[in-house]
Amino acid sequence: MTHKPSDHHVGPAVTLGLLAAWALHDIEELAAMPGWLRRNAPVLRERFPGVPEAVWRRAESVDGRQFAAAVGVMGAIVAAASAAGAATGGRSAFFQTALDGFGLHGLAHLAQAAAFRGYTPGSATSPVVVVPFTLWARSRLRRAGVLRPTRARDLALGLGLAGAATVASHAVAHRVLRGR
Repeated sequence: MTHKPSDHHVGPAVTLGLLAAWALHDIEELAAMPGWLRRNAPVLRERFPGVPEAVWRRAESVDGRQFAAAVGVMGAIVAAASAAGAATGGRSAFFQTALDGFGLHGLAHLAQAAAFRGYTPGSATSPVVVVPFTLWARSRLRRAGVLRPTRARDLALGLGLAGAATVASHAVAHRVLRGR
């Protein structure tokens, strides 16, 4: 029996799998980021002298508690995207944009590690969790006939969503923890 694309079901492994893959990836970042940044800030400053001093000061001021809070806020955003995907059988534009952003941010982690010429937080799980999950999930959405066509604009939107969610997560975490 042949299956039409619409005969394939997009299950929770795809939609809620985004949240699970994100959680595995962010466990690595939570474990590594604060200590890695403290140890490597001098090397980064020297290697990238064009980065404004204010950026370095801000990055170095993020402690483990604030980083963990930002990860929690991002988790809520990813959970909302996953829930939107689950509720729509993967059709949600928010879900698909978040999925694209997740995969592209994994590629950004690999580019950071290459630029640093070594390990950077997030670079261990990007090639084994983030990128493979994204490709697999997109293939399942495509097979089910619900994957939106991907244009350069859509990829920019996915990367923009990931970047904006990251900035918003850190801003909320900063405000909540500093507001006490």
